[in-house]
Amino acid sequence: MALMTGLVQVDVTAAWERLRKDDLSPTAFFAACIGRAVAEHPEVHAYRDWRGRLVEHRHVDITTIVEVETETGSFPLAHPLVDCDSRTVADLTGELRRVKAKPSAGGSGRLLMRWGRRAGRLPLFADLFYFMARRSVRMRSKMGTVTLTSVGMLTGGSGFLIGVPTIASTTVLVGGATEQPWVVDGEVAVRRVVDLGVQIDHRVVDGAPAARFGARLRELIENPDLLEW
Repeated sequence: MALMTGLVQVDVTAAWERLRKDDLSPTAFFAACIGRAVAEHPEVHAYRDWRGRLVEHRHVDITTIVEVETETGSFPLAHPLVDCDSRTVADLTGELRRVKAKPSAGGSGRLLMRWGRRAGRLPLFADLFYFMARRSVRMRSKMGTVTLTSVGMLTGGSGFLIGVPTIASTTVLVGGATEQPWVVDGEVAVRRVVDLGVQIDHRVVDGAPAARFGARLRELIENPDLLEW
């Protein structure tokens, strides 16, 4: 991939208050914001199939990580959240919590239980899997077209994440959250700020559409009333 990487800080004070009050998942909130921003700028989750044709999906499916318990301990399960462009934060929260409580409730969890340990012992399995998935419309429809990782929120303190290449054309990496001085309406106030990384494949997305997507994503994150909760 020829990745464009943006590192930004966003004010999540209003969103965090709503999440705390309604007991909702920050990952679900970011997924809802990303889903709507991508739907308005679909170029950022396009990709090329085996024949080099550009493929765009009507809805936004986002793959994120859910930490689940298995017989051998905790496992970072990649779980696709479908139709994030039209679902509420509460609905996405419910799905994430169901998968965490019962991994086999999701398709990715069933595959993990059935094939995870055996596949891990096969030489070059991961390389072959990602080679096939990168251009397969069928596999993309199962795995999601955008990647979201929010592991940075678990580390405490500020800090950005730099992701590794994936099959997704767009990856959003949520880093640390801290209280910082922030200018609001010309006045300095203490706000909760999250460090955000955005990576977009420059082979399929030009700089201008990528920038417009980033601006819209920031607007949605900082103005949570624009979402359906």
